[in-house]
Amino acid sequence: MSKEISQPFPTKQMDNKASFEQLTHRTKIVATVGPACDTYDKLLELVHAGVNVFRLNFSHGSHEDKAQIIQHIRNLNEAEGLNISILGDLQGPKLRVGEIENNALKVEAGDILTFTNEKCVGTMERIYVSYPNLAGDVKLGNIILIDDGKLEVKVVDIVRNGDVKVEVTLGGVLSSKKGINLPDTKISLPALTDKDIEDLAFIIDQQLDWVALSFVRNVKDIVILRSKLDDRKSKAKIIAKIEKPEAIANIRDIIVESDAIMIARGDLGVEMPVEKVPMIQKNIIRKCLHRAKPVIVATQMMESMIDRVKPNRSEITDVANAVLEGTDAVMLSGETATGQHPALVVQTMVKIIAEVEKDYRYNREEDLKPQPHSPSFLSDAICYNACKIARDVSADAVIGMTKSGLTAFILSSYRPKSPLYIFSKEQSLINQLSLSWGVKAFYYAQEESLDSIIKDQIQILKERRFLKSGDIVVNTGSTPVQLHVPTNVLKITKVE
Repeated sequence: MSKEISQPFPTKQMDNKASFEQLTHRTKIVATVGPACDTYDKLLELVHAGVNVFRLNFSHGSHEDKAQIIQHIRNLNEAEGLNISILGDLQGPKLRVGEIENNALKVEAGDILTFTNEKCVGTMERIYVSYPNLAGDVKLGNIILIDDGKLEVKVVDIVRNGDVKVEVTLGGVLSSKKGINLPDTKISLPALTDKDIEDLAFIIDQQLDWVALSFVRNVKDIVILRSKLDDRKSKAKIIAKIEKPEAIANIRDIIVESDAIMIARGDLGVEMPVEKVPMIQKNIIRKCLHRAKPVIVATQMMESMIDRVKPNRSEITDVANAVLEGTDAVMLSGETATGQHPALVVQTMVKIIAEVEKDYRYNREEDLKPQPHSPSFLSDAICYNACKIARDVSADAVIGMTKSGLTAFILSSYRPKSPLYIFSKEQSLINQLSLSWGVKAFYYAQEESLDSIIKDQIQILKERRFLKSGDIVVNTGSTPVQLHVPTNVLKITKVE
């Protein structure tokens, strides 16, 4: 080669990297980090098992603990030549009851309770709720759910002092700090709480790849977060968590404004009738594919494996269906954060994904044709035809070059049958693309000519044993190279 190639991975790790990538599942896996897996060795074990993205849940733990975890992930990326992504998940306006006397209050249907915003130890007389404007937002007859819907109460009186009287309609045992859901109420709390703003500053300082916004209600919530990222010149991309009925009503605009979507089925299944969740999941995935936005299916995917070594049959089907519907990623929460078998859970999920991907026809070219009204219509057309031609000629690879990430997201959304390799000079984007279906990303910074770039990309993939002589490759790119214009070139190459 006429010049030195920018190496995307440490040379000493080349063989190890190739072995990792050759075995990779195309549907990505997000794993939540917690006490069960927060050491370097445990995190590395999860990566070997198949994790692509680590989620840090800012509802729990200190910034000091998270800084150590972030450093572990960065160290293993460097040592192993990997691009594991880090996702910071903001808590959002999570509503909870306060401390309960003896941590257990038995309530029965017909009991009358009083919710107050004055801190106190909860009894049958008064229970503290962490929502200062509860009395101003709820209306008579509104349903309030507690502890993921295990208990249900109905508003029967709104008192002038700010207290709310409720009648128990579904009884049980109420414990301290249990979450509250208000499916009938439009809450007036801001999208970003004071805690979220502090956590966001930490996320920006630590240069995390993705930031997830909880309890998104409308586009304004995303715009507020985007402005705070822009003010700090952060390159973090935004994931909108869909877990409220208001978000479903505004889903199209939320998808357009966000960089990715998380279908957070836990709160969604509490706030909405549970029978609606499967079709909501399917429809959101379809809309995200149409908009080339990565989508994550989350919550309780392998819940039984928190303390068991095998999942329930329904959980196996749940994971498989998410893959069949075309999700970019599936997520593990307590299964890896606090479970007894974090690596085994990931290995089991990989096996389910691999079995589905072995035979399923992912290619979506005929379903997702470029739309003339799209602002990226011309690039869409190039990417669409790259995937179509790759299928027609049984190409061994589709290769894209991107600065903004748009080409990568578009190529991924067409779910090409051929392996998909993306090159970029933006290191932050390399990690972010670990969330996207089927993408293997490489760092590359040369900008001489499109021909030399394509030649270098093929050589890099040959060195890492992803390509060999005689393989057919479909490349996308843009010219003039130095102008970084949207993708406007498609080329077929036979590897020498």
